[in-house]
Amino acid sequence: MKTVLVINYSQTGQLAEITAQVVAPLRAAGHQVHVETLVPVTAFPWPWPIVDFVDAFPECVQLDAPPLEPLSIPADRDFDLVILSYQVWYLSPALPMTAFLQSPAGRRLIAGKPVITLVACRNMWLSAQETMQRLIAEAGGELRDHLAFTDQGPALATFLTTPRWVLTGRRDRWLGLPPAGVAPEEIRKAGRFGRALADALEGDAEKTGAPMLTGLRACTVNPRLALSERAGRRAFKVWSRLIRACGRRGQWRRRPMLLVFALYLIAMVLTVVPLSLLLQWLLSPLLKPRLDRLRAELELPSGSQDFNLKAYE
Repeated sequence: MKTVLVINYSQTGQLAEITAQVVAPLRAAGHQVHVETLVPVTAFPWPWPIVDFVDAFPECVQLDAPPLEPLSIPADRDFDLVILSYQVWYLSPALPMTAFLQSPAGRRLIAGKPVITLVACRNMWLSAQETMQRLIAEAGGELRDHLAFTDQGPALATFLTTPRWVLTGRRDRWLGLPPAGVAPEEIRKAGRFGRALADALEGDAEKTGAPMLTGLRACTVNPRLALSERAGRRAFKVWSRLIRACGRRGQWRRRPMLLVFALYLIAMVLTVVPLSLLLQWLLSPLLKPRLDRLRAELELPSGSQDFNLKAYE
């Protein structure tokens, strides 16, 4: 039987619920699973007051993570597999996960280990996953699979339902729009990954260097969103530097710039993003070859194929 380390940080409980669905079949198969929940020294609020929410933006983008409480396990403990369950904040990994991957203990725990990443977010996780890949590689880990769970509503609807959930804690149906978050049925179906992973571990597949969760519709990429996300990422880097030049997190002197950024963000969501998606749709015949290549690249390593679904659902 194998040992599996799960690193988790979930504000709403949704990500923890998905992670539990993945982990349950591993435990049922007899594998030893340790779930380590990250605890920041200064807790992030839930729901978020809007000022605190915007004030976290520059550090998220610049990967300047606050310290964590000590882990409950020693840094030299050996595991056969590591699963990193993370949220996305401002197109970047949530700060607690960034803190873990930058910490000496975190880097030591994943060095030389096969790693699976699991994300649950609105829908724009691609930039955050690219950052995760880099941080994992810098720590000496080997990304083996990636699982992505996204909100159930249409992309434009989630521009309203997700901020409402973040700022008020309410995720129910609103203004005729679907509830915020991943659909309950998709959460329940997450167990397929645990069942497939249990079989893979039993066959020592974690030692082969190949993905273990292909054919299970692990992640599906909308390449049109990828282009919008990359443009947003470039803008976020500029804004984050400007705001940090005005002061540190929590200081009043940078709040005027935070207000300007918040207004910019609202304007971008209401105008630039829809126009960008519309333009890409109109040009889709010309962009199709590029978008197909981009989709295939970004869906690695686990992919969106479904040839193993019947065996594990």
